[in-house]
Amino acid sequence: MSRRTLLKATALGAFAFCASSWLPAAFAADTIKVGILHSLSGTMAISETSLKDVALMTIEEINANGGVMGKKLEPVIVDPASNWPLFAEKARQLISQDKVSVVFGCWTSVSRKSVLPVFKELNSLLFYPVQYEGEELEKNVFYTGAAPNQQAIPATEYLMSKEGGGAKRFVLLGTDYVYPRTTNKILRSFLNSKGVKDSDISEVYTPFGHSDYQTIVANIKKFAAGGKTAVISTINGDSNVPFYKELGNAGLKATDVPVVAFSVGEEELRGVDTKPLVGHLAAWNYFESVKNPVNAAFIKKWKAYAVAKKLPNANTVVTNDPMEATYVGLYMWKQAVEKAKSTDTDKVIAAMAGQTFKAPSGYTLTMDATNHHLHKPVMIGEIKADGQFNVVNKTKTTIRAQPWSPYIAGNEGKQKM
Repeated sequence: MSRRTLLKATALGAFAFCASSWLPAAFAADTIKVGILHSLSGTMAISETSLKDVALMTIEEINANGGVMGKKLEPVIVDPASNWPLFAEKARQLISQDKVSVVFGCWTSVSRKSVLPVFKELNSLLFYPVQYEGEELEKNVFYTGAAPNQQAIPATEYLMSKEGGGAKRFVLLGTDYVYPRTTNKILRSFLNSKGVKDSDISEVYTPFGHSDYQTIVANIKKFAAGGKTAVISTINGDSNVPFYKELGNAGLKATDVPVVAFSVGEEELRGVDTKPLVGHLAAWNYFESVKNPVNAAFIKKWKAYAVAKKLPNANTVVTNDPMEATYVGLYMWKQAVEKAKSTDTDKVIAAMAGQTFKAPSGYTLTMDATNHHLHKPVMIGEIKADGQFNVVNKTKTTIRAQPWSPYIAGNEGKQKM
């Protein structure tokens, strides 16, 4: 190599080194990767696909407003396909291979339980957006859905009230996994404390993907002959469609035996003829039908996004509670990262304590300083003929979550966490 060529190469190398040192700052070429871990196929796709989509909408919105610490968010999407062990594999892939800073995902508690060891081992962060059974408090998880005292207990109290029909007998009907079984353990203890005998409680479980509810609904009608009865449903996923269709086929009306659901919202009802279901109930912390300016803007953005992205049945999309919880969680994480000036897990965890956000529910939600759960309102809604909900009961203020139910022995001293 000639001296002239060598000098030229050295100069070019020096330029390249200098350029590399200012390129990221000048062009913000680096991004912050965000994992999205939801079932886009299988029995839970009916519920989880919209959570993936609303997360992408929120990320797009955050990026359009300057990103996080001046960096764009880059979504990394995986499909664990309603396969619980696969959730753990996909979580490890997101954290170890894709190098995401945070994951938004899971619906069922069995999927969440599957990924917990991975998040603990790798010290990463999961935002979980769905109501659940409690009995858990993990450093690496923020729970933006409801604990039992923010959904299951108030809904049961409503069913027992004069306003809710004065139920004396209860059918606890759920999908056979940890969330329904633990929730029903809590509800049985609560009902016993209110004087309801075990003989007035029927507990029934079906597998994921179950589709034949003819015998079960017939048995509910027989059980209801023994006194004023209500059904508390923790059925999850696409099994809700045949269950509600069978209610309609059997003529089991809300005035006879009201059903309150904890995993059925506007999205699940899109595939059902809701006219025979008018008056049946759902308990959540948000409904699309609530009237306030923040919710009006949220709905407008979602409907416009669905049309722009050509989502399936874009003209009939709806919002629901876990979608709102996903939206709130993303923005709270953004606020915490900017407060911490870092995406480091431990620094973000510290910065999350006390974060607030004015939510589409119409309430300002607060992340509890110690228990990683949101303070949330409670709403009871009646199904309307158009598949929306008429809110018939709601709390005046937000309620602090009790992840450890006082209706399970041994939890008495854990509530101040």
